[in-house]
Amino acid sequence: MTGMCGICGEVVFGTQDADTGRVDRMARAMAARGPDAMGVTQKGRIALGHRRLRIIDLSEQGAQPMHDPALGLTLVFNGCIYNYKELREELIGKGYSFFSTSDTEVILKAFKEWGPECVSRFHGMFAFAIHETDSGRLHLARDRFGIKPLYYTEGNGRMAFASSLPALLAGGGIDTSIDRVALHHYMSWHAVVPAPRTILNGVRKLPAATFRTIEADGRKTDATYWAPTFERTSEEIDRSPEDWRDMVLESLRKAVRRRMVADVPVGVLLSGGVDSSLIVGLLAEEGQQDLATFSIGFEEAHGEKGDEFQYSDLIASHYGTNHHQIFIPHAQLQENLPGAIAAMSEPMVSYDNIGFYLLSREVSKHIKVVQSGQGADEVFAGYHWYPKLAGSNTPAADYAAAFFDRTQEQMREAVSPDYQCERDESLALVEAHFAQTGAQDPVDKALRLDTNIMLVDDPVKRVDNHSMAWGLEARVPFLDHELVELAGRIPARHKLAQGGKGVLKEAARKVIPPEVIDRPKGYFPVPALKYIQGDYLTMVRETLTNEAARSRGLFNQGYLDKLFADPTQYITKLRGSELWQVALLEMWLQAQEV
Repeated sequence: MTGMCGICGEVVFGTQDADTGRVDRMARAMAARGPDAMGVTQKGRIALGHRRLRIIDLSEQGAQPMHDPALGLTLVFNGCIYNYKELREELIGKGYSFFSTSDTEVILKAFKEWGPECVSRFHGMFAFAIHETDSGRLHLARDRFGIKPLYYTEGNGRMAFASSLPALLAGGGIDTSIDRVALHHYMSWHAVVPAPRTILNGVRKLPAATFRTIEADGRKTDATYWAPTFERTSEEIDRSPEDWRDMVLESLRKAVRRRMVADVPVGVLLSGGVDSSLIVGLLAEEGQQDLATFSIGFEEAHGEKGDEFQYSDLIASHYGTNHHQIFIPHAQLQENLPGAIAAMSEPMVSYDNIGFYLLSREVSKHIKVVQSGQGADEVFAGYHWYPKLAGSNTPAADYAAAFFDRTQEQMREAVSPDYQCERDESLALVEAHFAQTGAQDPVDKALRLDTNIMLVDDPVKRVDNHSMAWGLEARVPFLDHELVELAGRIPARHKLAQGGKGVLKEAARKVIPPEVIDRPKGYFPVPALKYIQGDYLTMVRETLTNEAARSRGLFNQGYLDKLFADPTQYITKLRGSELWQVALLEMWLQAQEV
């Protein structure tokens, strides 16, 4: 397993050669993603680049770009295929021989054997590009939940791609004007910008669970190879909560087992909530050696506590883990904000960002691989808006009412006329998604949207960006696709029980201490960024009124003045600061020198 890396490349549709200088610049911009090695290869109209972080098969045999002359294929790959050994055995049985022990080579042979269908056989997280020497075709693929990113840009008869948006910018030649629809999503959907858009007109991202084939002349076809279904048999509708609980526990055990690592010690990002605590419990049960746990906390502000150490300590001592408690004072928080913002491939407002960035920094001093609890709330219905949708006759409107940061009217107040959209683009997207077949129940519609859109472009991206900033590999067992498929078949009422995540909490009772399960739901509070005061207010005001911000003119001055005057008054439905949202976008644009 190559582990976490960065990939990039350029393909030219025409007779010119690919620009190796551009690919080299993109690869160098991703040094943090793969500090151990770098490779760039070019053949005529295609150039591929790779940065490597070594986790498994530490030899040079696993190096990339990987070329297999016998198959006429070249591959760059970022991620981890957990069932690569089983696939390797199957392919050897079909007559393939292997020159390395890496999962990278398994992808090459699997593609040769099964073509685009190969992705359906992979368990894991991945983004890759395969070039066929003979036909000149290029194939791009992304895992089912977009755990691994893939950005691209098109124009002037060329297409370039990279694991991070800043790497694409380093390659040059990109339209960096603001995408108005993406801005609408950013401002109303808590910074979620669904694929294929990004905040920049010139950059797009491959949607999750997509396999794209690009012909030598630039024509492209996309196949969506996986989608969760929420359809159930009458037997499933009647199945007892106890049976579901046992099935979930069994499936989660398998998911955790798949993500255990033989060659290096493993850590867990332990918030003290039920999800990460359950991962610690299951890893301990499975006999994972050298289990290290890491928790982070912040100084309080405006009377709001900034840590949940009491719960993480309880789990750490229960399992006797090698526990690290990390406390971040205000001064260190402020000092590290620019680094955290620069590490984002897209602007993200959740306070967890700075938390994950600093947590990853500390964790990377000790270990290379962590498991993390992302996805449990989206898959098992842990958020406060799901109960509000039970039995709803107007699910899209109710979802927006519970989740969206701004109404269309508030959008007009905030966003300057040059950047406004004609209609409520974010509500339109939710309506279109909810109207698709395959999920009848309004709660299921919301779970499907959140798992396939919100999760991909917020929690999952946050973990990737900030763990990769420190060369750390993060694995997310709750996003094992078989576990997610099982969860989709569970009737919503079992998921909504016990104030949300009922069926998961029942599974957890068989593993971890009850105090952690029956506690009030916590989240990663960073009070200083919610109640912007003092130095933070100065910094935010400077960002929003400097020359770069003024010449861009994204926001109406009257709106900004209102926020500056009383920042703590304007808190969104998801407990976020309106001022932090607008400031973060400008900070990010300025950090990327857009």
